[in-house]
Amino acid sequence: MGRRERARQLPCWGAHFAVLLVGIGIGYGVRDAQLSEVRREDVSNLDVLFSPRGGCTEAIVREISEATQELLIQAYSFTSKDIAAAVSRAAKRGVRVTAILDTTNRTGKYSAATFLDHAGVPVLIDGAHAIAHNKVMVIDRNTVITGSFNFSRAAEERNAENLLVIRNAAIAERYRENFLRHKGHSETYIDARNQ
Repeated sequence: MGRRERARQLPCWGAHFAVLLVGIGIGYGVRDAQLSEVRREDVSNLDVLFSPRGGCTEAIVREISEATQELLIQAYSFTSKDIAAAVSRAAKRGVRVTAILDTTNRTGKYSAATFLDHAGVPVLIDGAHAIAHNKVMVIDRNTVITGSFNFSRAAEERNAENLLVIRNAAIAERYRENFLRHKGHSETYIDARNQ
């Protein structure tokens, strides 16, 4: 295919880009029929944030503070004290919280994994992949937080990151299904400092 043919196809890409964004975090091999379940009007209730210092951590903490039933977390890097404290408070209010973290969180150092584990939050380690690189929270089966933003101070203060807060039950259910697939092959976190 020549450059001109590719250039003619570019306008089609824009129409599909929003649908592809929904696929982020859901995984590879998603069929077109699955993507068509989410219509353009379904993604109108969202917040778009950027860092550094764009209020991403504040937005995440605010959404967690509004959780009433369930909070599912998938994270690569989770070192933010503010976010970890908000998750702990949610668990203490009776919100069912489960976190799936990358193997890099299995360390001898005190981490958010350790903090959450000590707060009674079930923490799992997803070692089935080269990197468990998701940065996702699903709140009350209605809200999805996702983007490049790691749950860390560096992401808030130094890195160029993005964050979407999507309020849509259909999208939340897709992310929840993906969470449950990863939960199925993840292992219970064990504090390495106790071994």
